[in-house]
Amino acid sequence: MPSGAYFVRTCPTCGRSLEIRVEYLGRRVSCRHCSAQFETSDSLADSDYTSDSSLNLLARVEELIDSVKIASV
Repeated sequence: MPSGAYFVRTCPTCGRSLEIRVEYLGRRVSCRHCSAQFETSDSLADSDYTSDSSLNLLARVEELIDSVKIASV
C-alpha cells in the first residue's frame, strides 16, 4: 500500500478537517487538534458499505488507492 494515500475526514468533535492515511480506515484515531477519539471512515464508505465488515473496508481501501493511482498518472 502506498504510504502517501490519504482521505479527508472532519473531526466529529471540533469540526476541523483531518488527512487520514487509508491504512487507518475503520480504526480509532485521535484528532491532532482537540485529541478527541473517533472511528475513521469516509463519507462514501458510510453510505455504501457496512462499517462493521472488514471485507467491505478492505474493498473501499482498494478503491481509494486506485483513485490515487489514476489521479497521479
